[in-house]
Amino acid sequence: MSDEYREFDAADYIKTEEDARGLLSAAAFEDPGDGTVIRAALKHVARTQNMSALARDTGLNRGNLYEALSEDGNPTLATLLKVTRALGLRLRLEAVEDR
Repeated sequence: MSDEYREFDAADYIKTEEDARGLLSAAAFEDPGDGTVIRAALKHVARTQNMSALARDTGLNRGNLYEALSEDGNPTLATLLKVTRALGLRLRLEAVEDR
């Protein structure tokens, strides 16, 4: 008997808006400061949405949206703000307590 494995996909576990907010909140907390964790989390959340509608709501075309959120992507702050707003979220900054 052989075991079947498939690649882990975080998007499979994002079922609600609360799931999306939780993932993005954790990503913001765990990001090492280069945005890679936040970008990856945004990609997973965006993939659970209708990408054509998300592209329309952000004013970006689908290809540019996929590229910006890809593993090698480097989205601008403006793109991040557009994507979070289109997802019904707001990017918020707060003071670091251990500073």
